[in-house]
Amino acid sequence: MPKMKTKSGVKKRFKITASGKVKAGQAGKQHGMMKRSNKQIRNQRGTAVLSDPDARVVKKFMPYG
Repeated sequence: MPKMKTKSGVKKRFKITASGKVKAGQAGKQHGMMKRSNKQIRNQRGTAVLSDPDARVVKKFMPYG
């Protein structure tokens, strides 16, 4: 059998932790910071762990992740 390919867009956007959870960057930080509150900007720093249903979808595209 040939190897399964990982979706290149997924490997750039997501990382799999050692325990198997999926980490992703916070959404809503690309532009439009003036209309967002300081609290929202502060809370969107760094990365977030995806919920189980979302992580299941991402893992389909990362067969060896």
